[in-house]
Amino acid sequence: MECYNCGAELAASGTCKQCGADVKIYKKILMASNSLYNEGLEQANNRDLSGAVESLKKSLQLNKMNIEARNLLGLVYFEMGETVAALSEWVISKNYQSRGNAAGRYLSEIQSNPARLESVSQTIKKYNQALIYCRQDSRDLAIIQLKKVLSLNPNLVRGHQLLALLYMQEGKYELAGKALHNAAKIDENNATTRRYLREIKQQAKEAGSKKQKKDDVISYQSGNDTVIMPTQFKDNSAWQTILNIVIGVALGIAITMFLLLPNIRQQSKSESNEALKSANDTISTKEQTIASLENQVEDLTKQVEEAEESATGAETKFASYEQLLSAYASFTADEVEAAGEEIAKVDTTDFSPGVKAIYDDINGKINEKYLVVMYDEGYKAYSQADYETAAEKLAKVVEQDEDYQSGNALYYLAQSYRRIDKMDQAVIYYQKVLEKYPGTERARVAKSYVQTGESNSGGTGWTQGQQQAPDQQQAPDQQAAPDQQQGQDQQPAPEG
Repeated sequence: MECYNCGAELAASGTCKQCGADVKIYKKILMASNSLYNEGLEQANNRDLSGAVESLKKSLQLNKMNIEARNLLGLVYFEMGETVAALSEWVISKNYQSRGNAAGRYLSEIQSNPARLESVSQTIKKYNQALIYCRQDSRDLAIIQLKKVLSLNPNLVRGHQLLALLYMQEGKYELAGKALHNAAKIDENNATTRRYLREIKQQAKEAGSKKQKKDDVISYQSGNDTVIMPTQFKDNSAWQTILNIVIGVALGIAITMFLLLPNIRQQSKSESNEALKSANDTISTKEQTIASLENQVEDLTKQVEEAEESATGAETKFASYEQLLSAYASFTADEVEAAGEEIAKVDTTDFSPGVKAIYDDINGKINEKYLVVMYDEGYKAYSQADYETAAEKLAKVVEQDEDYQSGNALYYLAQSYRRIDKMDQAVIYYQKVLEKYPGTERARVAKSYVQTGESNSGGTGWTQGQQQAPDQQQAPDQQAAPDQQQGQDQQPAPEG
């Protein structure tokens, strides 16, 4: 038992040891809830299901977190054929306690059985249809629907009771009694069942007490014979005899018509009911067929969508393979620049581990040669004052490796942007030179251009005169050009 205030475990005392809350009344409420749960359990064991429902509802009113009481209430509802009410109680119980709760197992057993779920759905639909027939005073159709309901769910107490009530209205008390006895087998002390049984007994008693009264007669002895005659015997004349015969014939015809017409009407009504029953069964069958076809269409639609997604994925994977092969073909044809651009467009998401290893090998070889070729072409263009081409080539190198040639690619890219009057971009790469290679001559030159760029950031552009200030300083790394520090081919030293 846990404290309602802090959740601590309660001891035998009337106060919580942790927070000091008064839990005397709280303990009494929980004990009362448990007592009602035990009472409901005993009633359920004795087949007093309606009494168990009342006890368990009271238990939950006192303590809605009584998981055992709520699970037992769901089981009682399920035993009475009230599957929807049972599922509701188990879902509430599962939300209150998700772990170690028997309600989870009950729900899984029902939800994992599509046939049982379909049976529950059909039971509810047919029972509601029977209620509609009752309101329309179509008792025959209602009885047919209820028989179908009870064939699907024999434990539905309400179904047995409603069927008995319809039989009572039809005057079929023996059938009504059988339906009520079936209900009593499920729930022995149900108040409605017992009330209906009392009503049937009363009607049977009244029917047995009715007796036909006999007319008074007069008898006398005539010799050895006994003559019996009515008290008001009167001999009829000839015209009275003829009149009596006419009246008798008329009464006979009237009685014959009275007896035949109800049979004709009843036959017509029975034929109509049978036709309506057949039509109703046909509609029900067609509805089930339509539902089955709709499910098949939905499954086929899902399969088509999955196939389309699979085809789209295959096309994407094929395009990636094709791009990789194209890059490799360009590389083998010594078209390094094209190979580098094509390998960059390859999407490796759907590659298998084996293909990914091949891709990594090809990519490494292409990039290695690609960077060398792009840098050489960029530096050559820079040396020939073709700064547009130099910026284009060196940008590709820097995009893949900013530290290429110990920062020479980064530095010459900044210089190329400055030469083509794109000082904003030049400042970005000068700043990276400052951050990556502090204390070098290139960093000193880059700093001067960064400072000059910041001071002129409000102008309309860079003019040739504005660019001369840093160039008038001493050229960086005059003693040892950046490329010469790596031991590679001799290249012109970076300009000032």
